[in-house]
Amino acid sequence: MEVEWQGIIFQFLGGLGIFLFAIQFMGDALQKAAGDRLRSILDKFTTNPFMGVLVGIIVTVLIQSSSGTTVITVGLVSAGFMTLRQAIGVIMGANIGTTVTAFIIGLDVGTYALPIMAVGSFLIFFFKKDKVKNFGEVMFGFGGLFLGLEMMSSGMKPLRSLDAFAEFTLSMSDNPILGVIAGTIFTLIVQSSSATVGILQGLYAEGLVDLQAALPILFGDNIGTTITAILAALGASITARRAAAVHVLFNLFGTVIFLILLVPFTMYVEWLAALLALEEKMQIAFAHGSFNVANTIIQFPLIGVWAMIVTKLIPGKDVTIEYQPKHLDPLFIQESPAVAIGQAKAEVVRTGEFAVQGMQEALLYVQTGEESHAELAKQLEDAINHLDREITSYLVEISTMRISESDSHKHALLLDSIRDIERIGDHCDNIVGLTKSLHNTNKNGITDEAMAEMEKMFSLTIETITKAIEALQTNNLDLARQVVEQEVAIDQMEYRYRKTHIDRLREGSCTLEAGMVYVDILSNLERSGDHAVNLAEVVLGKRL
Repeated sequence: MEVEWQGIIFQFLGGLGIFLFAIQFMGDALQKAAGDRLRSILDKFTTNPFMGVLVGIIVTVLIQSSSGTTVITVGLVSAGFMTLRQAIGVIMGANIGTTVTAFIIGLDVGTYALPIMAVGSFLIFFFKKDKVKNFGEVMFGFGGLFLGLEMMSSGMKPLRSLDAFAEFTLSMSDNPILGVIAGTIFTLIVQSSSATVGILQGLYAEGLVDLQAALPILFGDNIGTTITAILAALGASITARRAAAVHVLFNLFGTVIFLILLVPFTMYVEWLAALLALEEKMQIAFAHGSFNVANTIIQFPLIGVWAMIVTKLIPGKDVTIEYQPKHLDPLFIQESPAVAIGQAKAEVVRTGEFAVQGMQEALLYVQTGEESHAELAKQLEDAINHLDREITSYLVEISTMRISESDSHKHALLLDSIRDIERIGDHCDNIVGLTKSLHNTNKNGITDEAMAEMEKMFSLTIETITKAIEALQTNNLDLARQVVEQEVAIDQMEYRYRKTHIDRLREGSCTLEAGMVYVDILSNLERSGDHAVNLAEVVLGKRL
């Protein structure tokens, strides 16, 4: 009996490992094929909760992972790129999209798993084009998915003869809550509801569980899959944590509803199976799809209520950045390119204000070590990058129109200006990363003298960038000249502080690791000052 148990366990775990690897491999290949378009789809088309549901379905079908969609959504919410209400819609849609995997599994093509993997590996190893290789990876993952399922299914067959297993499944039929707990725990462990549903399809197809025991396990799978969103939201913004909480509550509430309606729902699945002559695996697939679609329809009108509840459960004021452009009206490009250039300048200035705010948050993070400042600096950096792309795209469209020589010159300078602002954002992000390593590698930080020097250089750099942005906005020559003078002072400051820091290193009053971080932060501040001067020189040339 010991050998038999060993065979069951080894074959099941081996099959599960192949399944998890295959679905991850296939999802990654699909995501590579889609590229950055996934984030763009989520970003642009989730204009309202209904659109969010549709987008959630589409993206989850594309990447074959509701967890992947939810993690991307939590990331966008954390960065301020999506509101809580939009995110709730996407999460609902992701739950529907993940049921497609169960339908794929329901197509019993396990016999062809190895040939499919062979074709996939042939495409991966013998073709150089990325599109062909990506398609090969999808095929390899698709075949591996079925190979893993076949191994798990055949590994579980001997369980049929065990009285203990029969009694356990009987008790789950009598007590549906046990089934929910079993589904939840197993999905928490493997972090893939698709894997748990696939195993359930195998158990049901082999006659190891009846339908009334299988359905609560199915409901539990949906609760267990929320762990990925919870993990993604740890340390994220308050709104991101609220989005993860909605994911949990949405699936919990749906499970409670369907446990109450378990008998009629079981009858519905049996009726559907008889009507469509469904095989056992397809019965579970249709049950999974019906549950998630019905759950979304029931709870869709409650999006506002869920948003209110999680706001109460997770209190606090969350700082969100309005990352969408405010001034880039495409109508101006056609009607009046000169006005459009003015609008682009206003958006460049707005982006510059984000850069100043980001540098201020970086300083606060250096001073306090509080993660909220690092988080906000990261949000601001994301917003700057997004606006950089939007402004550049807007300016490229303007360049296709007939514009005067003067406007053409302004147009070119705006392209240079937004690039300088984007680089300031990058240096700010570098400083936050360096500060993290400073807090991690040296608990005592740097000496008080070094900190005072750094704060002084920070203050001067922030003041210089602020004046550069204001000069750009108002064409103020005096401010622009001050920027040039202050940048010279920043250069001198960096040179002087580097020398004094070398003395501290010689004396041993500062560790080498902290010293290297300190010097790198000074370097990033100095380069930020250089970009501020580039902005000031635009004004000094009286060209904007």
